[in-house]
Amino acid sequence: MRISELAERTGVAVPTIKYYLREGLLAEGERSSPTQASYDDRHVQRLRVVRALIESGVSIAETRKVLTALDDPPAAAHDLLGAAHAAVTPAADDLLDLSDAERLVAGLGWRPGLCDDHVLAGVARALHRIERAGFEVPAEVMPVYLDSIRRLADAEIACVPTESVEAAVRYVVLGSVIVEPLLLALRRVAEQVASAERFSTSA
Repeated sequence: MRISELAERTGVAVPTIKYYLREGLLAEGERSSPTQASYDDRHVQRLRVVRALIESGVSIAETRKVLTALDDPPAAAHDLLGAAHAAVTPAADDLLDLSDAERLVAGLGWRPGLCDDHVLAGVARALHRIERAGFEVPAEVMPVYLDSIRRLADAEIACVPTESVEAAVRYVVLGSVIVEPLLLALRRVAEQVASAERFSTSA
């Protein structure tokens, strides 16, 4: 198919497709002339992935890292998740104190060596922002956070496809990146429902 057909099938404008091509996020099509190229279903699938990532707030640089994880996955299945998280999580700061984060995530079953430092650093940064704002998560709420997050993670990991490496990579990498906005949106809906039920307000 020509680039105009690719645009029509994916809903991505031709100038945007050309931008993705220049940025290396989309492979070049097969050249039929110096100014014409042909694209196939692989381009359709990749373009949909790129668009989903960028629309979820992932930067061009981060999207490139995610695509690298998709194209060149690590050998061990467990490392897939680390590669996915590394693509969209800031690197750990060597000066950042992780002790509070480590104590907290112990409630998730964490122990040294089970997850990457940059993931723990994300928890530490979040805790620091909460403290800096003068906010405190109620003592009765934090255990609910930990229990809910652990049950969510167990359910997600139990559904990692095993029929092929490609299917597993796609599920793990994309699920880690583009599902998070849904989780946040669902939390906000649930909070408004719970608030309405508790305080007897109209919807």
